Amino acid sequence: MNVLIIGGGGREHALAWKIRQSSKCEKIVMAPGNAGTASIAKNVSLDPTDFEAIGQLVLQEHIDLVVVGPEAPLVEGIRDYFQGMEHLKHVLMIGPDKKGARLEGSKDFSKSFMRKYGIPTARARTFTSKDIDEALNYIDTCEEPLVIKADGLAAGKGVVICSKREEAQKAAQNMLLEKQFGEAGSKILVEQYLEGIELSVFVLSDGKNFVMLPEAKDYKRIGEGDTGPNTGGMGAISPVNFADTQFMGRVKAEVVRPTIDGLISAGIDYRGFIFIGLMNVAGSPFVIEYNVRMGDPETQAVMPRLKSDLLVLLEDAAKGQLSSQKVEIADDYAATVVLASAGYPGAYEKGKKMRGLDEVDEALSFHAGTKWIDSEIVTAGGRVMAITGMDQTMDGAITKAYGGVKKVRWEGVNFRNDIGRDLQ
Repeated sequence: MNVLIIGGGGREHALAWKIRQSSKCEKIVMAPGNAGTASIAKNVSLDPTDFEAIGQLVLQEHIDLVVVGPEAPLVEGIRDYFQGMEHLKHVLMIGPDKKGARLEGSKDFSKSFMRKYGIPTARARTFTSKDIDEALNYIDTCEEPLVIKADGLAAGKGVVICSKREEAQKAAQNMLLEKQFGEAGSKILVEQYLEGIELSVFVLSDGKNFVMLPEAKDYKRIGEGDTGPNTGGMGAISPVNFADTQFMGRVKAEVVRPTIDGLISAGIDYRGFIFIGLMNVAGSPFVIEYNVRMGDPETQAVMPRLKSDLLVLLEDAAKGQLSSQKVEIADDYAATVVLASAGYPGAYEKGKKMRGLDEVDEALSFHAGTKWIDSEIVTAGGRVMAITGMDQTMDGAITKAYGGVKKVRWEGVNFRNDIGRDLQ
């Protein structure tokens, strides 16, 4: 099969790395890809939301399957575009249509979906700028701490955890009145804070059936000890030791199955990944959010643990034929550490020459914000790459990951030294 992967981050590199291992894989094309994917795929510099150009690329490269990595093309309707074109509708795709993508594109929609189909989640109310006084008064009645969420896509930064009501009121004003997140914050959710341990659960659906992939725990804040502002993710661990068989059984029965059944009831033919952000609250699963694609950097920890042929799973999901599939998962631990540019998640410089990439030998390297310039790999983003260590023990996986991290160098490289330490 010829596969097009849309996106250029670490998640897409990890997906390409795993798909390349399949005997069914003939060619991988990346749009746009990065310096790391260039060694295993053909990179084509295209905007992931330029659907016309992507459609032309699919025909030129004789693509059989399109795997959509990031959320933006899905929320903007890439599947709908392909289905609406006679010359593209035959192409298999992993990713929901615009209606299904609202699970991530609108937190208000996803919260209403959870309520309607009995999926456990935190209490919340939705407000717009017209309701600002009502929102501020409602916050006054809430228990501390509480959470303020922008309704739309905000690059992983639209969630503010507030220890005091005054902070929550300020966050609400920043989003609704000051347009901190633009249109994404034109509507907000004021949500109950859940006390527990967070984890990410990944599901692949064919519209009726599903398989569960390895779970992971990610680390969102820039600073050690989970301090500082939220990022797209600074590391991940898989498996998660507090997600035992009993807990995951509850997740499957109380969250995943009702989610798939709810999508069917809503008339959504959902063929793709569902990333469920969960909170383990005293042994009970509560949904924090849905995403309609794989996570980053969790994918860089999940894919190395997947023993099954990913391309076979994706093809069957796209064709609606997952019912006979079972997923094989390695018992090994995977620890992923993200290397970021100085200043991230704020302003950062690009174009820093990278050194030591060829020295990483006991870990896997997944590129994200990198590109080739004048025969050298340089930084080209905030999160630049991820190093994943694999071992039979968590400690061994963490040690291998950080062993690789120490070998990669550029001016201003930044990373957390505590990924996975809280689980040991």
